[in-house]
Amino acid sequence: MDRLEFDNRFLRELPGDPDDSLRPRQVTGACWSRVRPTPVAAPRLLAYSSEVAADLGLSPADIADPRFTEVFSGNALLPGMDPWAACYGGHQFGNWAGQLGDGRAISLGEAVTPEGRRHELQLKGAGLTPYSRMADGRAVLRSSLREFLCSEAMHHLGVPTTRALSLVLTGEDVVRDMFYDGHPRAEPGAIVCRVAPSFIRLGNFEIFAARGEHDLLAQLVDFTLRRDFPELDAEAPDRLGRWFEEVCVRTARLIAHWMRVGFVHGVMNTDNLSILGLTIDYGPYGWLEDVDPNWTPNTTDAQGRRYAFGRQPEIAQWNLLCLARALAPLLEDPEPLRAGLERYVDVYSDAYRRMHADKLGLREIGDADTELVQRLYRLMHESEVDFTLAFRGLADVALDAPSLAPLAPAFYREDLRARHDPAWRAWLADYAARALRDGEPVAERRARMNAANPRYVLRNWLAQQAIDRAEQGDSGMIDELLEVLRRPYDDQPGREAFAARRPEWARHRAGCSMLSCSS
Repeated sequence: MDRLEFDNRFLRELPGDPDDSLRPRQVTGACWSRVRPTPVAAPRLLAYSSEVAADLGLSPADIADPRFTEVFSGNALLPGMDPWAACYGGHQFGNWAGQLGDGRAISLGEAVTPEGRRHELQLKGAGLTPYSRMADGRAVLRSSLREFLCSEAMHHLGVPTTRALSLVLTGEDVVRDMFYDGHPRAEPGAIVCRVAPSFIRLGNFEIFAARGEHDLLAQLVDFTLRRDFPELDAEAPDRLGRWFEEVCVRTARLIAHWMRVGFVHGVMNTDNLSILGLTIDYGPYGWLEDVDPNWTPNTTDAQGRRYAFGRQPEIAQWNLLCLARALAPLLEDPEPLRAGLERYVDVYSDAYRRMHADKLGLREIGDADTELVQRLYRLMHESEVDFTLAFRGLADVALDAPSLAPLAPAFYREDLRARHDPAWRAWLADYAARALRDGEPVAERRARMNAANPRYVLRNWLAQQAIDRAEQGDSGMIDELLEVLRRPYDDQPGREAFAARRPEWARHRAGCSMLSCSS
């Protein structure tokens, strides 16, 4: 670990908060507040990502070193670490929430590898910061475990994401009211170390625009361009417009990936959208089980369903519009911002078509094919079909004699399967005829489909079983899930249980379908 070198540019090049106390407050004129993690009683390493450790240059011996657990529980610092919490605001569920900031996240430092790659190391659940408001700055095992597993699962799915280095039990209980229904309980505390080139999000820019701190806003934009977008010319007169367009492009591609694998973020506030186009802040997320465009995993969103699966593309665009409004004071002519938002629509539309071409094994999705795709989603919704299993099963449909048999494991209700059988037969016949026109060899088509449609995803009911076992002192399922999710597109004999559709017992159980923002 002594080989880790830190270059904390965020602190060095941006203004900070002169007050180093932890009292909750409005932090003005500053991008960050210096803060130390609050030590915990009895830290114990529960799990770690060997891939992230290797990226950081950490060896198995480093992980086994007791200092590793001390550092990544917040009990100790390495030379060069200079912890801070960032100031940002955000729109939450469509409403301006004012200052938010890192209320339970503390960045230890920016580690830079010999190759020049930058990794910001951030502890989530490490204690109070000036942005904690009335909260305790801690996190529970269930939420930390879910973030740890999902960060790594998304990476191996090929979805841009923050990563997770470690999961540490604190040896202390944390009291949470999981569903905000007046039934709090003590739960095991835990800290996850998440890793990204940058944790700057849209809300970092919004807070300074909302306060009229335009000089600080311009300084943050310039810093972000120079540090996080080195491929763009930071001196070019059109740099802000080109940078905003790049943010829009990355965000469009990210959302297309979410839609490809059936992922629902659950809380797409502007403070939860990364400026780098990464999936960030894993709270009440979920994967579609039965296909429902109006499904949200977030209990807080159950009434309005603002962040439901089918609304994610438009919400991402709305969030980018909020960023455009924040940046507008820096431009005399807002046209580059309008152009960036239009670019989002074009890039997402193109990515959506290309994504479905791969999922369906077609050369392309032309205008005439969109009706075929829409019919499929309607059928899957009306007949309660599992998203992941259905798309994976399509690769096994014989085009010369299409049958519903390969999709049979995807149906949750036999009565609905029987009711919609004629419609399925008609769709399969049309689909097979369309695919045959491409003339692609069967093996190539199947390989392309299986590379776009995962066999394994981190279903909530699987994560909940890992949580249940971990709370009883058994971390075995965490390791099992990590191993399975490292190869999500491969058939893994003997691990079929991890690819099964949701069991009936999990349909309404807490943690297996709907989750709260405290999850």
